[in-house]
Amino acid sequence: MSWHLGRMCGFDLETTGIDVEQDRIVTACVVQCGGGQPTDSASWLADPGIDIPQQAADVHGITTERARAEGKPAAEVVSDVLAALGQVIAAGVPVVAMNAAYDLTLLDREARRYGLPPLPAGPVIDPYVLDRHIDRYRKGGRKLVDLCAHYGVPIGDAHTADADAIAACRVAWRIGSTRPDMAALPLATLHGQQAAWAAEQAASLQEYFRRKDPNAVVRGEWPLIPHQQDGDQ
Repeated sequence: MSWHLGRMCGFDLETTGIDVEQDRIVTACVVQCGGGQPTDSASWLADPGIDIPQQAADVHGITTERARAEGKPAAEVVSDVLAALGQVIAAGVPVVAMNAAYDLTLLDREARRYGLPPLPAGPVIDPYVLDRHIDRYRKGGRKLVDLCAHYGVPIGDAHTADADAIAACRVAWRIGSTRPDMAALPLATLHGQQAAWAAEQAASLQEYFRRKDPNAVVRGEWPLIPHQQDGDQ
């Protein structure tokens, strides 16, 4: 059976910012769907332990005050998310994450921050990487809302972790439905292909940015940017 007809697990984070090394989880969602089984969704609200900048709160709607009042301790949320994803990976279900290198890297750094074991390796499907490979020169944005519009996928309340997680799965399903060559790939092969495509895409983007900034760097590792030890280059 093609991967797009089986069970998928959408994963999405809303955070305090865009720096994977320093920013923290505010909300998280892990939602299993498809495969002829009921949808199973779990969501978390964390007290990240730092202030949530207004710019981030404007995106996802969670203020510092609300996170402190209603959120679980960050270490508990990170542990719960790791456990939920770990069960999915152990079952052989692919994790679907839009721009996976961001969410999975930030989760990895949170795990390190609280002394928790890292997420085990498993197949990942990234609609952002797939779409850029399929239609490299299409004009317009590549955010999740843009991909939903392009592939005719309803998104619900964009920039809430649960809506974004399920929308990413729907985009992946649409890609698999319209690209039988991609749908036919075994998950392990598709994972490896995405790693190669992501590296190529990052190199191309870095070349573009360096036209204005010779020192611009775009990391190409996928689906996880390796942790840099002190003193590493």
